[in-house]
Amino acid sequence: MGLLFYGSSERPIRIPDRVLAHVKVVIATKLRRGESFTMSWRHPDDEEGGRSTIWIQPSIPLRFVFGSIEPEMLDPALLQSFANSANSSSGLTIDIDADASADAARSSSRPA
Repeated sequence: MGLLFYGSSERPIRIPDRVLAHVKVVIATKLRRGESFTMSWRHPDDEEGGRSTIWIQPSIPLRFVFGSIEPEMLDPALLQSFANSANSSSGLTIDIDADASADAARSSSRPA
C-alpha cells in the first residue's frame, strides 16, 4: 500500500501502489504544465468519513511513498483514463477500494 502526503498534513492518504504510480504520473504531468485540478476518492470502509477531495496545485507539497521496492508497471489505458478524468471539470476521481482488492489479489499470488 502506498501513501500520498499532501501539504503539511502528517496523515497520509492510503492508495494502492499500482494506483499511486499512475496518479503520480498524471499529477507530475499536470503540474509540469502549470495546471491545477482536484483529486477525489471514497474512503475505504475501514476509515471514517465518506469521501474526500483535495486541490492539487504547484505550491502545495506532495510526497509519494510506495510500499514496494520495485516500480509498478504502468498501464497506458489506465494512465489515459486518469489523465482524461483529471482534465474534466470534476477532476481526477480514483476508486481506492476496487484497486486495493486487485492489489491484495496480486500480492497473494506472488511467490514468497
